[in-house]
Amino acid sequence: MQSPTTTPSWRQDVVASGRLTVHGLFRACARRDPDAIAIEAGARKVSYRELDRRVAALAGALHGLGLCRGDRLALLSENRLEYAEIELACAALGAIVACQNWRLAPGELQHCIDLVDPSLIVVSQRFEATLAALDTGTRQHFVLERDYEPLLEARPLDRLPEIEPEDGLVILYTSGTTGMPKGALISHRAEIARNMVLRVDMHASERDGFVAWAPMFHMGSTDQVLGALMSGATVIVVDGFDAEAIVDAMERHEIGWMLLMPGSIEPVIDLLQRSGRRPKSIRAVGAMADLVPRHQIAELSRLTGAPYLNSFGSTETGLPPASSHLIPPGTIPESLSKRRSALCDLRLLDADGNEVPDGAPGEAAVRGPTVFSGYWNAAETNARDFAGGWFRMGDLFRRNPDGTYDFVDRAKYMIKSGGENIYPAEIERVLLSDPRIRDAIVVRQRDDRWGEVPVAFIARNDETLTAPEIETLCRTQLAAYKRPKAVRFIPFEDFPRSTTGKILRHEMEERLRRG
Repeated sequence: MQSPTTTPSWRQDVVASGRLTVHGLFRACARRDPDAIAIEAGARKVSYRELDRRVAALAGALHGLGLCRGDRLALLSENRLEYAEIELACAALGAIVACQNWRLAPGELQHCIDLVDPSLIVVSQRFEATLAALDTGTRQHFVLERDYEPLLEARPLDRLPEIEPEDGLVILYTSGTTGMPKGALISHRAEIARNMVLRVDMHASERDGFVAWAPMFHMGSTDQVLGALMSGATVIVVDGFDAEAIVDAMERHEIGWMLLMPGSIEPVIDLLQRSGRRPKSIRAVGAMADLVPRHQIAELSRLTGAPYLNSFGSTETGLPPASSHLIPPGTIPESLSKRRSALCDLRLLDADGNEVPDGAPGEAAVRGPTVFSGYWNAAETNARDFAGGWFRMGDLFRRNPDGTYDFVDRAKYMIKSGGENIYPAEIERVLLSDPRIRDAIVVRQRDDRWGEVPVAFIARNDETLTAPEIETLCRTQLAAYKRPKAVRFIPFEDFPRSTTGKILRHEMEERLRRG
């Protein structure tokens, strides 16, 4: 009888037999239906056969530049065909694409690049000046418009490296509670599972494409682009929000999930109302119902003929843990209770890590194959957030007796503005660096267009300090979406504080609501 501590020699082969990778699934689609359209970008249409050829050549070229398994490639670009090709080529090599958020201020972007220490930087012409203003040291880089197509003349590798499902594929940046972005590492395993959630919960098929208009440095686009290309569907690439292009794609293509977030919903509704145009077929539309006026939920779903996705996910978890509830078309929902997504376990925990009973608020802890592989170079944060083998999301829910979940609040106070996550600490760090400011706190305010926006309360050391000067201060250090949309000057003594002297954020938010 075999000792329980002995690993049998065949065990490694058994594990290897269960291996699947993003690039392997994409190639299977290319072989199954090579003439199907993989990516449509403007007037250009690329078949799966052609995309497979380009990706294979690019993988050979990147390998020739020294990019190996586990190395990072920093990508600073708008949405375009090449973005998907680079992700697939890195998937073939086992390299990791660090998707840079071009909305960030220079200091934030410098931090994001330095964090991952990339072997190679790829930039589009649009952001070449942005990159040039940073300190990239001796790192090699190339410009897409100038250097990319010659790379595709390279010979594909005779044999690709063995890639493990747990190998990282992309790093997507999330806001940091201490003021600087964190890099969430997402593996092949997680991307494959995130694709399966869409197929299980929304019954999407290989006919159901995806409109990639949201920035591809976000999980909303990158997850779904990779998922579509692993399934044989068509990706329609749109360079940023363009209501006309989005509605055009709706008319011509069958769509699985038509992602629309606060800030993008109203213009699409307006265009559909004015034009009378209607989508061909959509499985689900919208996102983040909690941040969208309920009449807009009803109108968008009525005009598209698609149910509204009452979602709650994150960069770290994908669509899970609570994105399987679809609000019927044309319905003004009475409740926004969530339903647990496929392929995940969800527990609600108190501060001591114990499960809470129905009706009591608890922090969402998630376990399942869609969960990311931790924050890059952040051992202490990972040890805390993954304690006990569950990822703590920092979001509070109540579980109802019928098994649905109601969002309560964020354990880690965060502002969700037009699909972007903003931690107040990011803004407060900038405000408190100015000696004219004695104290400051940032809170969220409901906004019909963006869902939520940041508002700053400031106590001045210098009474001549003005709101335009605050805007100037923030403009140099913060992305536009993070800058306070309003500034309220108040006396230092008017800040409500805890016994330890900490400003009570929720009381300030209530003061803002009262006007």
